[in-house]
Amino acid sequence: MNRILTSIYLLSVVASIALADPDRRWPAWRGPQALGSTDKGSYPTKLSGGENLLWKVSLPGKGCSTPVVWDDHVLLTCPVEGKDAVLAFDWNGGRLWQKQVGDERKGKHRNGSGSNPSVVTDGKSIFALFKSGNFACLDFEGKILWKNDLTSYGKDTLYWDFGTSPILTSKHVIVALMRKNNSWLVAFDPKNGKVAWKIERNYETPPECDHSYATPTLIKHKGEAAILVWGAERLSAHSAKDGSTLWVSTGFNPKQKKNWVVVGSQVVAGDVAIVPYGRGTHLAGIKLGGKGDVSDSHRLWTRTDSGSFVPTPAVANGKIYVLRDRGEVHCIDPKTGKSHWEDAFPRASSSYYGSPTVAGGKLYAPREDGVILIADVTDGFKFLAESDMGERVIASPVPVANRLLIRGEKHLFCLGE
Repeated sequence: MNRILTSIYLLSVVASIALADPDRRWPAWRGPQALGSTDKGSYPTKLSGGENLLWKVSLPGKGCSTPVVWDDHVLLTCPVEGKDAVLAFDWNGGRLWQKQVGDERKGKHRNGSGSNPSVVTDGKSIFALFKSGNFACLDFEGKILWKNDLTSYGKDTLYWDFGTSPILTSKHVIVALMRKNNSWLVAFDPKNGKVAWKIERNYETPPECDHSYATPTLIKHKGEAAILVWGAERLSAHSAKDGSTLWVSTGFNPKQKKNWVVVGSQVVAGDVAIVPYGRGTHLAGIKLGGKGDVSDSHRLWTRTDSGSFVPTPAVANGKIYVLRDRGEVHCIDPKTGKSHWEDAFPRASSSYYGSPTVAGGKLYAPREDGVILIADVTDGFKFLAESDMGERVIASPVPVANRLLIRGEKHLFCLGE
């Protein structure tokens, strides 16, 4: 084998190893463990000005979904010529394919779209859900394997744009539909899209309080897989096998206030679920487990001076990082609810809609006006920098293999030191 062929062979071996690198995977909206964080890698502080820009690609329409990564594929949803579509880029920003899956139903909020939910993947198939009700499974070549129309489950009565992402268990792909008198938790067979089980999840609440934009979380209950669902003033755990309710925690709106809609999702740290509610004014810690109504027995703590309305908290190093809608940051002990520290990013007229990401000891906070604020959180809070991406940013930053993906309203950015 001559020198040129040897070099080509070695490069192909290195490439194949790199593409199978488990560190190059962010398979769902909040990452592999739904924590919104990674303890691996080093990520840049300066994001604008081109210094750390590895590549930038334009997107064909407005979508707010967070990208996901599986080896050499960067995947996101986006409208294309009035159609819901899934787009795939390679690790260097090259367009691999885009696939339209059905007619788009456009967003109506300035920070929303018809492509809010992130896709989820197991490395074999890609599952994409849209506001229109289009729900599709694709392979990694962009071929549609099956497609369902979820409008058959009833009218979408949400005031704003559907934002719940699908999740995967070992056997099913799970979708939560939570709206007025028309709420469902549905498990689909990932191979053919047929319904494996479904349960209704309807409760009487004050106006809009039964609307939820939260994404379910996969947990363990007595050694078995379970699904944690937050909405309609209830945190409930359901068997992943058949959807049956294992336990439920209530008491999140004792004064029955109107319009306490759920936007930010719950997060899990160890055996505690942290639940933001009350439009950013409350936060509660619920111990996982139990049977039936665990409202009194399993609530560990409640705070009325913390919480987030839109951003979902991040979990890193056993701590909860709450990004409040106006830029305050609270680092909280999940077991006690007490703050390790509280600080804030510089004030601005814009709010925070994207969820924070913790990577390489830094907290990345996307503001709706397109400014990404960064703080060192390895030992307290140290404000480092802010970078203006030049367009609105609603999606969450994705840190993977020393690269940071930022999905803006018009472009997908890839940055690295």
